[in-house]
Amino acid sequence: MADWEIWVTIAALALATACTRSSFWLIGHHITIPRRVQDMLRYAPACALAAIIAPDLLLNNGQLQLELANLKLVAGIAAIVFYLLRRNMLQTIVFGMGSFTALRLLHVFS
Repeated sequence: MADWEIWVTIAALALATACTRSSFWLIGHHITIPRRVQDMLRYAPACALAAIIAPDLLLNNGQLQLELANLKLVAGIAAIVFYLLRRNMLQTIVFGMGSFTALRLLHVFS
C-alpha cells in the first residue's frame, strides 16, 4: 500500500469510530430502546469480559486444557469462588492475581 492509502484508511477508521461512538449522544432521546433490549444490554459487559478472559483461562498453545495442571484455570476458579463469597470485584482481582502468582511459584519451586 502507498502512504496515502494508509492515511486514508486511518482517517476512514477514525471517522467510523467517531460516528458509531457518538451516535447515541447525537441522537439523544429521539430513539427509545425497548425495555427488553435494555434488560439484555445489562449483560453485555459481563459477556465481553468472559469472551476476553475465557480463552486465556481455558486454552494453552491453542489446545483446550481442563486439567489441574492449568494454573490459570485453577486461579480463575478460585477467584470465582472468592467473588461468590465476598461480592467485591477489587478484592477478587487481587485475590485471583495472588492465587495465580502463588500457584506459579509453587509450581516453579516444586
